[in-house]
Amino acid sequence: MAEIKDPENTIILETTKGKVVIQLLPQVAPEHVKRIKELARENAYDGVVFHRVIADFMAQTGDVEFGKKGGENFNPGRAGMGGSSKDDLKAEFSATPHVRGTCSMARSQNPNSANSQFFICFTDAPWLNKQYSVWGQVIEGMDNVDKIKKGEPVSDPDSIVSMRVAADV
Repeated sequence: MAEIKDPENTIILETTKGKVVIQLLPQVAPEHVKRIKELARENAYDGVVFHRVIADFMAQTGDVEFGKKGGENFNPGRAGMGGSSKDDLKAEFSATPHVRGTCSMARSQNPNSANSQFFICFTDAPWLNKQYSVWGQVIEGMDNVDKIKKGEPVSDPDSIVSMRVAADV
């Protein structure tokens, strides 16, 4: 297992394909890291599907409104259109590049519309640099991310089993 140097700034993501460990980057996107940890601590991401997974690009998840299996508003046809009940976040764009394993916030055309959805890059995606808020980097388990079922939308999608701050487990 990867060495966890800062448990308060590390996420342990259990997916239907296996464990993924993410080092958070509070020095890059402090408000986005705060939101990810807040939602993880509320168990908001548990059961949320990977609704948009594009080979050689990224796996997107985090729609806690319409993408949470067993949730009162779960709707596979609308997964990817929702967020959390919290306010949208102001963009925290940085020079941190989108490379394999980068975790970044999804958003609409409005740069200040990130809320709960995020994606993990399968490969380098330099065209996203300075346009999306990078908040983490996978330090273990990219082989499990690579196994996530592809599709746009995904039929019978993989999902997050649990998402926890390492300091809490």
